[in-house]
Amino acid sequence: MSFRNFELFCEVAECCSFSKAADRRGVSQSCVSQAVAHIEKQLSVELINRSHRPLALTPAGQRYFEGCRELLTGFGRLENEVRQLAGRVTGRLRVAAIYSVGLLQMDSYVHYFEEAFPDVDVRVEYAHPERVYERVRSNSAEIGLLSFPEESSDIAAIPWQEQQFSLIVHPDHLLAKRVADGYDSAPVEVLEGEDYVNFTSELRVRKQLDLWLREAGVSPNVIHEFDNVEQIRRAVEDGVGVALLPEATVARSLEIGTLVSLRLENVEWFRPLGVIHKRNRRLSNAADRFVELLHDDLSSLRDAQQPFRTNRAGNRDQELNSST
Repeated sequence: MSFRNFELFCEVAECCSFSKAADRRGVSQSCVSQAVAHIEKQLSVELINRSHRPLALTPAGQRYFEGCRELLTGFGRLENEVRQLAGRVTGRLRVAAIYSVGLLQMDSYVHYFEEAFPDVDVRVEYAHPERVYERVRSNSAEIGLLSFPEESSDIAAIPWQEQQFSLIVHPDHLLAKRVADGYDSAPVEVLEGEDYVNFTSELRVRKQLDLWLREAGVSPNVIHEFDNVEQIRRAVEDGVGVALLPEATVARSLEIGTLVSLRLENVEWFRPLGVIHKRNRRLSNAADRFVELLHDDLSSLRDAQQPFRTNRAGNRDQELNSST
């Protein structure tokens, strides 16, 4: 049975869609359908319930998916070990990231990485935080990028960035006039009673922001809740309230003037970003180099016209060892 058919079947199982699996793999939907049908014919069993929307695995299909995923993960690990012995950086790298890491920023990192290592097939999938953890745990992604990373018995985290929260307002908001008057900050007390657009309550960032506001003795008027930065950004641009967000997540809106930011005085509120990975799984050469790249400043990469610096390889090894 074709090894590629295993891969295509697993892609369908993860996406719950033949068309999405085909897009991910860069092949036709017909090719994916035929691969799955060939496996089912060989096994004489239905693996996917095609009458269900979205597609669902049958009990046999679920067990087959688990087994195939174990085989593919083991084979990938074997390939990485052999490549590491040869000092080569090739293979496949899957990254899961929350949307607010910044699409433009990630596109730049991927661009520099692909220039440095053209033999690596790297793809970034954007998802809800819980989905990022899920993809790393299931080995669908080797590393995950998210805020307020939580370590556990099977997940380790590598610190990446710290982004300071700012008060984000509409240009016509009364607080925006402070910027026009030459002030770039405001006391945290200005949030008292202010119409406020917040994250949904199940998110770690919401819990942390609520804690900080309570400690500061400030109670804004929460009028909308969203589970992602993009919707919060749009709400503030529509003038329905203010928000607390890292400036990096709304950089484009600040640049074109559809939003205004103010630094909060007397508080130091930061959003930590981290890289998560399976605790007992050593990163592949490709993942290790990608994490190293993330720790380089994009402006320095552009100025130097180099993919990234490699003089910290020893330090990265120490960091990985300490994180596990």
